[in-house]
Amino acid sequence: MEKREQLYEGKAKKVFLTDDPDLLIVSYKDDATAFDGQKKGTIVGKGAINNRMTNHIFRLLEKEGVPTHLVEELNDRETLVKKVEIVPLEVIIRNFSAGSFAKKLGMEEGIKLACPTLEFSYKNDDLHDPFINSYYALALNLATQEEIDTITKYAFTVNKVLREYFAGLGIELIDFKIEFGRYHGQIILADEVSPDTCRLWDKETHEKLDKDRFRRDLGNVEDAYQEVFRRLGIQ
Repeated sequence: MEKREQLYEGKAKKVFLTDDPDLLIVSYKDDATAFDGQKKGTIVGKGAINNRMTNHIFRLLEKEGVPTHLVEELNDRETLVKKVEIVPLEVIIRNFSAGSFAKKLGMEEGIKLACPTLEFSYKNDDLHDPFINSYYALALNLATQEEIDTITKYAFTVNKVLREYFAGLGIELIDFKIEFGRYHGQIILADEVSPDTCRLWDKETHEKLDKDRFRRDLGNVEDAYQEVFRRLGIQ
């Protein structure tokens, strides 16, 4: 597969065209940002961890019936993926109170919710990804009802599979953000699943093993990412 010119560069990844119009190469960076890009830094080794962890998780999810954009891991930082049209919705599942949810509702962090919640944000950096619901998504033509139903079904499947999987590694899945894309009329999981996009706490100590260590200047950011990767046991 021939890597061609760069199509796009985001906060955490670069995307390149290939000689197949249906396929792209995603290259993961060590760059880290928070608060809509206001805080910037580097987490050494993050790109390789996020790339390999995402692919590992996506293979797991595909076995459980969730289609993904994964085609082939090319090396530590680069993966061949299906070219999708991203649905402009950030899909967030929460199992415990944390982050903006806890702040908005005046809750302490770490309270187990009576049931998992699902929320959507309109994927728009200029507007700071505002919170919306499915009626907004329909009204703005961001997705059809069928697509929203499919996304909802897959999102809760992802949550069920990952909660059980991470629990086996001694990790509590607090919440996470995922994105979906359209591929030849089919909704499939895209983007990544990593400590950048998930809140992951040690089940015993409640130590944060995710990007919150960078956001909140808690230190040992690289160590946290490495610890998650170590527990995954990826060879």
